[in-house]
Amino acid sequence: MPVCPPSHAPARVNMVDADEIAKLCYERFQQLPRRGKPEPGREWTLLAAVLRITRRANSDTVEKEVVSLGTGTKCIGQTAMSPSGEILNDSHAEVIARRGCAEEQGKWRLHPGVSFLFFTSHTPCGDAAIIAMNGSQSQPCPPITPAHSPEEERGRGDLKRKDEESSEVKSIKRPRQEEPETAETHLEDRGESRQSFLSKSCEDPPQPAEEPVERRSPPDSPGLCPQVADVHRTGAKCVSGGPADPLLPGEGYHWTGLLRVKPGRGEPTLSLSCSDKLARWGVLGFQGALLSLYLQEALYYSTVVVGGGPYSQQAMTRALVTRCSCVSTLPAGFSVRPPQLLQSSLEFPFSQAQTELHHQAGQGRISPCGASISWCNVPEQPLDVTANGYKHGVTRKALGTAKARDYKPIIIQKNNLSLSLSRGAELLTYWDYKQAAQSYQQAWQQLLSQAFPLWPRTDRGLLLFH
Repeated sequence: MPVCPPSHAPARVNMVDADEIAKLCYERFQQLPRRGKPEPGREWTLLAAVLRITRRANSDTVEKEVVSLGTGTKCIGQTAMSPSGEILNDSHAEVIARRGCAEEQGKWRLHPGVSFLFFTSHTPCGDAAIIAMNGSQSQPCPPITPAHSPEEERGRGDLKRKDEESSEVKSIKRPRQEEPETAETHLEDRGESRQSFLSKSCEDPPQPAEEPVERRSPPDSPGLCPQVADVHRTGAKCVSGGPADPLLPGEGYHWTGLLRVKPGRGEPTLSLSCSDKLARWGVLGFQGALLSLYLQEALYYSTVVVGGGPYSQQAMTRALVTRCSCVSTLPAGFSVRPPQLLQSSLEFPFSQAQTELHHQAGQGRISPCGASISWCNVPEQPLDVTANGYKHGVTRKALGTAKARDYKPIIIQKNNLSLSLSRGAELLTYWDYKQAAQSYQQAWQQLLSQAFPLWPRTDRGLLLFH
């Protein structure tokens, strides 16, 4: 039987219109200064934003405000990670937008009627990007050729992000640096069983993206669904310790439902895919460990809106909702909060597709923008631009100083918490502050044990900066 492509997402739920949300985010981006933006017609990027939704009591009025916005497509390889906290490891737009919002919001409890919405201009990388294609769609990846190992497949395209080895923005200065120390990934010992990556309560065994397709039926035959001949592919790789993608032609190229790490510039990264991070935020909240020290309850996105482009409601539900749906025994203030999933028909003007459409001869080859923008709705220093993980304008002389550091130390410095760990130790490092959020850490352990046992751990040595 032909496989039916997943249905599209609704465009409006609970007085939230996906096109209105997309328009607000694109307009906010247009209002930002030129610095860090792609070169029109030659460079592309991705955009994500967090909006505050306020519903007035006894009224149909709904206020929508963009409180945080990020752009970016880059991710630092594990050997470039800094133990002094001066390099931003993950500059994908979704992560930048969430980080800016976590810094902007510092309340004990949300006011009644206030919620948060997450917008991303493109389907999140990783599991959500493994989408069925019908015969009328073109494969964004190179032609399928037999492969013997995942390593041989490096450099293949991604539905969301193409090869990371592209030219950088020449106007963004990059500090020279000494040979970085190597960071190792620490995985909990889960045994050698090929199925040990699965949660018995939450996950089914990994499945091919689609079942085999009978290609002889005409696509327009009455009563038949359009045929699915292939799937969009993601450049994110399966995490170590679990099964690797089968890399078979067509629908059998990927497993679905697995944790994946983002591709780096020629080397592996320790950054989980945006699909995985959004799933995590649906249980732990998007506020992170540090801000949870201030809050009675975790902060969750009530809605996730995706901009125009390739999209699958089925894949989004699988990646963001289903994998964590059975997590239980969470501490007070935490719960499983699946968001509403919507798609807008409006495409980001600086998307890869729109950039290719408006590209002109003589502009050079099309490439992802090397800069990443972070904007949040605060009175002081609302805008930051980074390139290759470094803040724009940082010189080699400033490396190792507070000026070179970005978000993590800023949060600690602004909050200046007068807290101590349960054992009475003084809070000195970023690691200490994260561990002081005991309820958050308990919730994180429950999520790991029940849904994501193979989630890679960052070397603790990379978190001991002041």
